Amino acid sequence: MNASAARSGAAAKGATARPGTILQGGRAKAYRPIPDADRRRAFEAGVAAYARGDFFEAHELLEPAWMGTAEPAERELLQGLIKLAAAFVHGVRGNPLGIARNLAGARERLSAAIGSAAAAASGIDVAALVAAIDDRLVRLERDPTDATVDAPALPAIR
Repeated sequence: MNASAARSGAAAKGATARPGTILQGGRAKAYRPIPDADRRRAFEAGVAAYARGDFFEAHELLEPAWMGTAEPAERELLQGLIKLAAAFVHGVRGNPLGIARNLAGARERLSAAIGSAAAAASGIDVAALVAAIDDRLVRLERDPTDATVDAPALPAIR
């Protein structure tokens, strides 16, 4: 879907996006289109940074990929991964509330991507990742002071 189509679909629902934005979840979000190959490279670099525990870098590397697509499920997947990385940036800073808020946001976004072509193309078992996030959220419910940085691995699709 191109930006024009995304905006016109949103306009049909009574909302409009400003130039350089796309509606996602009823809110205007940044949209700076980049070629598929560049998005894929940004995605792979972000996932690699996450895997080595460089959560801030993962967040930064994934943002251009998220801003560069108009496809709704791909945006949900990428924003979910950004929020997941951001959760553990807060963990490194000792902020359990930041972990909880970002994990909840990651869960919401990633759940919206389950079963999508974007999730399949990512190579990540998004449903298993959401389950791991749920486990961490339960631990935070039991102990809201738990700022442990124990980021879930990004499980591969089998």
